Amino acid sequence: MSSSPIASGPLVRRNSRRVVISHGGREIVVGGGAPVMVQSMTNTDTADAIGTAIQIKDLARAGSEVVRLTVNTPEAAAAVPAIREQLDRMGVDVPLVGDFHYNGHTLLTEYPECAQALSKYRINPGNVGKGAKRDTQFAQMIEVACKYDKPVRIGVNWGSLDQALLARIMDENAGRAEPWSAQAVMYEALVTSAIENAQRAEELGMAGDKIILSCKVSGVQDLIAVYRELARRCDYPLHLGLTEAGMGSKGIVASTAALSVLLQEGIGDTIRISLTPEPGGDRTKEVVVGQEILQTMGLRKFTPMVIACPGCGRTTSTVFQDLADKIQTFLREQMPVWKGKYPGVEAMNVAVMGCIVNGPGESKHANIGISLPGTGESPAAPVFIDGEKKMTLRGERIAEEFQKVVLDYVESHYGQGHPA
Repeated sequence: MSSSPIASGPLVRRNSRRVVISHGGREIVVGGGAPVMVQSMTNTDTADAIGTAIQIKDLARAGSEVVRLTVNTPEAAAAVPAIREQLDRMGVDVPLVGDFHYNGHTLLTEYPECAQALSKYRINPGNVGKGAKRDTQFAQMIEVACKYDKPVRIGVNWGSLDQALLARIMDENAGRAEPWSAQAVMYEALVTSAIENAQRAEELGMAGDKIILSCKVSGVQDLIAVYRELARRCDYPLHLGLTEAGMGSKGIVASTAALSVLLQEGIGDTIRISLTPEPGGDRTKEVVVGQEILQTMGLRKFTPMVIACPGCGRTTSTVFQDLADKIQTFLREQMPVWKGKYPGVEAMNVAVMGCIVNGPGESKHANIGISLPGTGESPAAPVFIDGEKKMTLRGERIAEEFQKVVLDYVESHYGQGHPA
């Protein structure tokens, strides 16, 4: 028997610098102990200002705290101020991040309204230019960021790594008595590129508290290895995410596996889940997945959580599945209004269980729980509120009646004037 109790407590976050991303009166803090931030990216043509603004609104409503958009052409750069204005008219104050590759130095210089409308720039050091042009064009982007007091993310990607830097590290490796593996050389190139470019930005006049770093790869173990080393060698805030997580369950599982390990070790200040949308799929799913990773790990609270059993031979009815889905959808749809009207409601737990085995027990542990009858059980559904059985629901309208129970609980426990 253990001589001491099993301990559980908050995760210890890595100590990093504090970077502020702002628009208007809204400020998002990254690093410095701030909550891990969830972000996303549009997949519309940025030149379509209305279509892009609508998607950004949807992403922000789903909970994306900043939204990145591609700025790849003169038409896209010219549209950014219009997108910002449209969002402001709609009351959407989410900060916008411009994603630049190849011609960012030109677009930021020639379209100052775009440079000012954006709240942050993402710079890929592997795509800012080659040879003698590289340093000049990188400097131009940093100078614009300094001029308008914008933070930057220096985002290295193994699919577009600076080839000159990679060649240099390969040459150094060839001179070792015991050369590293090709994989280790790639890791070193990623980390070195991120840190050296951050240091170069500071030499050009950018404050250290304006820089966020990322080293994106698409393999789970690769991401974990690279970020552990990056966290060890710098104190810049770190943006986490697999660069191409994939589609459907594969993308969700891969992102969860990689990010959960790093977040558990205190590594990571902002995340993006780069899911490939299914045809006609909802772009906001990547936001929901990011939130659920953080919430299930106990790092943040975004929306009331629904606890539901997986079902077994005792639950041949699909009633509990339908009810769990309806309640979960209902809760998430209400959150844009509830988070302002009912402070603290995001911490609520709701249990929807399918039979008598674990149903009553799980329901008692939740704020509100319902234990639906399994196969052969009495056609009655006891409802538990804060651990006590309060009522029993029967008939064809159990879903509607239970939803009203949830609404009444929210209003009485989180509304204005509720007991502290």
